[in-house]
Amino acid sequence: MISCCIFDLDGVIVDTAKYHYLAWAELAHKLGFEFTPEQGEATKGVSRMASLDVVLRAGGMENRFTEEEKLALATEKNDRYLDFITRMTANEVLPGVKHFLEELHTLGIKVVLGSASKNAGVILDRCDLRPLFDRVVDGTLVSKAKPDPEVFAKGAELIGIPAAECVVFEDAAAGVEAATRAGMRSVGVGGSPLLEKATMQLRSFEGFTFGDLKAGVDK
Repeated sequence: MISCCIFDLDGVIVDTAKYHYLAWAELAHKLGFEFTPEQGEATKGVSRMASLDVVLRAGGMENRFTEEEKLALATEKNDRYLDFITRMTANEVLPGVKHFLEELHTLGIKVVLGSASKNAGVILDRCDLRPLFDRVVDGTLVSKAKPDPEVFAKGAELIGIPAAECVVFEDAAAGVEAATRAGMRSVGVGGSPLLEKATMQLRSFEGFTFGDLKAGVDK
């Protein structure tokens, strides 16, 4: 039985990774070095301060700043990131996602966002998706990063549905592990081989239906 679908945000519903990268790259340029897209891969799915450490190591500056200065740099980066995402539009929702969310809504399946991002609500609003979500669990409600199951367990708790009736949509291995640890089935989105432990794989939401979901996770 599937009563609730819980969605990660970046890489599942929208692609905001590009904006994170641009904001980090601008900070690096200001500090006097280039931060490449390849180096930016190491910041995906990582906390803000851990991402800053990745950037500073790339420029050989990991021991150059005090903790207070690092907090200021991370805040500067986040302010720039917010500049980018506050200009997002509904056109940036990944293909097929809105149609699938609308189908879930019509069927009475509960829909929850489970993201560590503190900016998740802003993105949902900019992309006109907020009405399709019953609850939003973001970085303002949880403190433990995936693969800790806190964000998904909290979502199930707030919506009042047992973990066994929840399915998580994730594009990162840590998220799939978090879903498993929460006692939930999972859908690995995007086709990465790193998602092999997900209950089922989904390359794209285009043409994907609730019937396909049931067939894939109820094997």
